[in-house]
Amino acid sequence: MLSDHQRREGAKRTHAGDGRPLEPFRWWHLLSGRKLLRLPLTYSDGSRIDYVVDVRTSGKQGRDDDRDLYDGMAHLYLDGRHHAASPLPAVMPVEGGVIEVSLGSAGLRRAHYVPDGAAAQLLIPHPKTAIGRRLRFDRDHPALSRLLGAISVVVLVVGVGVNGVQLLEVLSEIPPVAERFGHFHSPVDLPLWQNIALGFAAGLAATERALRLKFHWLLDAFGT
Repeated sequence: MLSDHQRREGAKRTHAGDGRPLEPFRWWHLLSGRKLLRLPLTYSDGSRIDYVVDVRTSGKQGRDDDRDLYDGMAHLYLDGRHHAASPLPAVMPVEGGVIEVSLGSAGLRRAHYVPDGAAAQLLIPHPKTAIGRRLRFDRDHPALSRLLGAISVVVLVVGVGVNGVQLLEVLSEIPPVAERFGHFHSPVDLPLWQNIALGFAAGLAATERALRLKFHWLLDAFGT
């Protein structure tokens, strides 16, 4: 969840869209990491509006030219037309609340509609995007999906533990630290290639969790 400061700053950075139509999702957009999520809203009088958030991290639409930023962009479409845009992390006002979007190194950390005075709701991923495909796999193969999710957690826990104790040994060699706390000898001393392999596996595990919009400040920060 974004902090109050991030929400205020994000709202300030949101600017009006140019009215262009929403580009259809193509298979090659999987390679660029494009993310497309919907927010359909229905009101008590039966009227409906349809918001779509288009997250870009590369190409022209991944850059905010007006502000010379290239950290990724969230583009908001209203009924198929470009309504607003914001650099990430984004807080974009919509009817009845705000849409919050933030990105980590492994993928989306947050993509939620936060109604005024109500609980946050996850946006609906486009079925052809990587997130949509992962969620469909979860629906079609729940047992296998749970196993894959459990493996991801185990890989990240092992990675945090193994790399953590090795990092403690390195830190304990700093003279002021050694003088105060003594030298720590790590019970694990992996060769470089195993540390690289562990880091690669942790990156895959963090990506798998990001496709399910799962994020833990310790586990997934290590994976990213």
